[in-house]
Amino acid sequence: MQRRQFMSALAATGLIGAGVRPLHAQAKLEKTKIAIAVGGKNLFYYLPLTIAERLGYFKQEGLEVEISDFAGGSKALQALLGGSADVVSGAYEHTIALQAKNQYIRAFVLQGRAPQIVFAVSNKTMPNYKSLADLKGKKIGVTAPGSSTNIMANFVLAKAGIKPNEVAFVGVGASSGALAALRSGNIDAMVNLDPVITMLERDKEVRIVSDTRTLKETQAVFGGNMPAGCLYSTDSFIQKNPNTTQALANAMVHALRWLQTAGPSELIKTVPESYLLGDRALYLDAWSRVKEAISPDGLIPADGPATALRTLQAFDETVRGKQIDLSKTFTNEFAKKADAKYK
Repeated sequence: MQRRQFMSALAATGLIGAGVRPLHAQAKLEKTKIAIAVGGKNLFYYLPLTIAERLGYFKQEGLEVEISDFAGGSKALQALLGGSADVVSGAYEHTIALQAKNQYIRAFVLQGRAPQIVFAVSNKTMPNYKSLADLKGKKIGVTAPGSSTNIMANFVLAKAGIKPNEVAFVGVGASSGALAALRSGNIDAMVNLDPVITMLERDKEVRIVSDTRTLKETQAVFGGNMPAGCLYSTDSFIQKNPNTTQALANAMVHALRWLQTAGPSELIKTVPESYLLGDRALYLDAWSRVKEAISPDGLIPADGPATALRTLQAFDETVRGKQIDLSKTFTNEFAKKADAKYK
């Protein structure tokens, strides 16, 4: 009865006719069932996605999300291009690399403002390592060929004058498989993320060559801010489903806000037990090293796209010399609205 009286009062003032909806109303979603592909869901790189899923933030936005986990980001991208995924939680650089091939995808909410990727050399197979030149002809483990870890490896090697075809890249995934590959001696170096890297560091199994777990380290490696994990999709999906895209951005920004204030015990209780790799203390130690890399607001930094383009041009012949319109690789429109909602 009270609600009817309230609505009648609104009608009497003319507000409803003017297009003002009650505060709890939500724009109708064009699509409620969404398939998201990710490569290495257990990594901190993708932690905001897990938080949004585990805390029910997607459901709060009216979405029914199914997340498929692949061995690496390049595999997740293939799922999008093949039509089995609507959206990817993956590296921003893929939006540039695809535009160079006349395919357009766009990032619409940022998860990480630093890549968190670490290049490390095995102390087992390369105990006498002195410089990157020693890696010529060696096997380097990446999450998956063509993934963001592969991109980082190529960039670091290029700065030392080493071409991609002068090493052998091996896909090792982002969890126990990566650890096994290095410990068995099947690879000589690894480019991976936490918590894998912190575990290897603790056991003194690797030597760090290049580190992008903090903003300062990222800027030292790439020469500027480097956008990392994000949600991206095809231009056609975003154009056809603006309300659904906004709902996805809302859920992710909600998760980013939670991560800014969550305590260690809250984090441990929220993530799946398998993420901890059997060591809660180590997981929290790794989290303390990468927490700064999590975006606080979902916005892609102004200089970030140009940094990513320079990075790819340093070694990728398919990007070098191509006219890339960076404005078509991302939009902050949805993240800005989500920020306003969750301030």
